[in-house]
Amino acid sequence: MSDLYARHRAVLPDWLALYYEDPIEITHGEGRHVWDADGRRYLDFFGGILTTMTAHALPEVAKAVSEQAGRIIHSSTLYLNRPMVELAERIAQLSGIPDARVFFTTSGTEANDTALLLATTYRRSNTVLAMRNSYHGRSFSAVGITGNRGWSPTSLSPLQTLYVHGGVRTRGPYAELSDAAFIAACVEDLKDLLGHTRPPAALIAEPIQGVGGFTSPPDGLYAAFRDVLQEHGILWIADEVQTGWGRTGDHFWGWQAHGQSGPPDILTFAKGIGNGMSIGGVVARAEIMNCLDANSISTFGGTQITMAAGLANLTYLLEHDLQGNARRVGGLLIERLRAVAAQLPGVREVRGRGLMIGVELVKPGTDEADHQAAAAVQEAAREGGLLIGRGGGHNTSALRIAPPLSLTFAEAEEGAAILERALRSTE
Repeated sequence: MSDLYARHRAVLPDWLALYYEDPIEITHGEGRHVWDADGRRYLDFFGGILTTMTAHALPEVAKAVSEQAGRIIHSSTLYLNRPMVELAERIAQLSGIPDARVFFTTSGTEANDTALLLATTYRRSNTVLAMRNSYHGRSFSAVGITGNRGWSPTSLSPLQTLYVHGGVRTRGPYAELSDAAFIAACVEDLKDLLGHTRPPAALIAEPIQGVGGFTSPPDGLYAAFRDVLQEHGILWIADEVQTGWGRTGDHFWGWQAHGQSGPPDILTFAKGIGNGMSIGGVVARAEIMNCLDANSISTFGGTQITMAAGLANLTYLLEHDLQGNARRVGGLLIERLRAVAAQLPGVREVRGRGLMIGVELVKPGTDEADHQAAAAVQEAAREGGLLIGRGGGHNTSALRIAPPLSLTFAEAEEGAAILERALRSTE
């Protein structure tokens, strides 16, 4: 046990998870690579949990942060803040939500908290619909709507949460149906659920479930849900904390795969926009955002230094078409991994979109999750010089692959080769 690991265990909570039997300290990074305290280099396919969106040590972001730090770092939302207004203007325009207002927070958890506050206040209801296998953060209210037992340490909640079918396409009672029949069955389930409860405030849903193992419904499910929700005045909250900013390749926002019935009423974001700086936020129609009748501020949400980082990062993303790169490089990476998976009985499915890829592992010959294999593959990948994540929900275990969106074709091929060796070594 390293000295730093011993100190970590002595002073930090037992439930604060660490990857690897021998945890590593990451000291610096560049591009798509990071280095540990022993000087070993790794290809990073997890990006600080989908947070290093463009690249490690991106010069444009580093320069913006340094220059802003030399002027002023923070003043709070009690004063006019030019970088905050500028970033809000750009996000409002990109969101697809009409008459959009933007509120900045420090994390995705806090963004989802704010969205729940807005929805329940606007609708005068504390009932919320959420998806099974979902994850929305670690705060008291966010845990209360998380449909993933492994990340829900308490049943206490200020909200009444009802869980809906549809977030996982290839498991559950509707898995054997065609896409159209799957959507129809989930819609009928939603209609039936609404007949048994008081009117909910909102449905909150991740277009692709992150912690749950990068699972998703067929395109169009949430559009079909939205038609039903609108009949009842129920709001749709799209949790884009992991899917936003072009990571899925096909779309800038995950909700756009379900946009046939219009945009969500509320959109939450975080992670990638700051490229490691603590930025989260909420976009909502003005009438919803302005429904609060008491004072509210954010001490650290929208602080100048994080907004400077976000502006520089977003500009780089758009000017270099990283969404298109995610589509092209991610498509190659998915197909490469599917070719490998076809030869390995322990791989149930390779799924995902763009540079948001899940590899679900099972015990060969069964449909039962193989958590030990997932941990072993993750360890073997690290030994080979590749960092990846893990996730999953009810009886599932998946490897999570989400590199920075600037990943090159050569790096994708290198990472796939390392992961193939890791998968084969644990068969």
